[in-house]
Amino acid sequence: MTKKQRAALAVQALKKEYPDAICSLNYKDPLQLLIATRLSAQCTDARVNLVTPALFKRFPTLDTFCNGTQEEIEEYIHSCGLYKTKARDILAMCRMLKEKFNGVVPDTIEALTQLPGVGRKTANLVVGDIYHKPAVVTDTHCIRICGRLGLSEGKDPAKVEKQLRAVLPPEESNDFCHRLVLHGRAVCTARNPKCEKCCMNKFCKSSTVKDESTA
Repeated sequence: MTKKQRAALAVQALKKEYPDAICSLNYKDPLQLLIATRLSAQCTDARVNLVTPALFKRFPTLDTFCNGTQEEIEEYIHSCGLYKTKARDILAMCRMLKEKFNGVVPDTIEALTQLPGVGRKTANLVVGDIYHKPAVVTDTHCIRICGRLGLSEGKDPAKVEKQLRAVLPPEESNDFCHRLVLHGRAVCTARNPKCEKCCMNKFCKSSTVKDESTA
């Protein structure tokens, strides 16, 4: 079985298991998703979702963020960890959006990664969820599960992204990554994955109950 064939099976299995492929971060506009994703670094999405309602109430627009201070932003995001760095990046990215991008969140990975604190993971999420372009979000769930499946090798996000872009159908890649997050939390956990409950155990390279004839 080729990697593309295995990827196609994985896409269909996860689509059936998790029909609603949605981002686990709560947001109402592109800027909110950009900020929420920056906050999610080394922090759970659940924690971010607890923090952002008050943050976005205080700073409802790009201009309000631009006119704010790092110290005030810090107060709202303190529980997300690395709050000083994140507050600095949020303020700087908002000011760059206003000054360089006319207040509009860019629609390309190349432009997005020019923003302070924005890496390819964040850029892919925005490009995929906001602009509905092919995207591969290589978070910890994606890297872990795709490695176990045999779709990718290594743990470097950029390298894994490149490997997955080569085997995933472009129109499916964004939703596939969202479903990996759900599957990684429920079944294919970092420790003690529940292979017997996995919808991909018949073709997963690492499954303890796989069908050897299809591996």
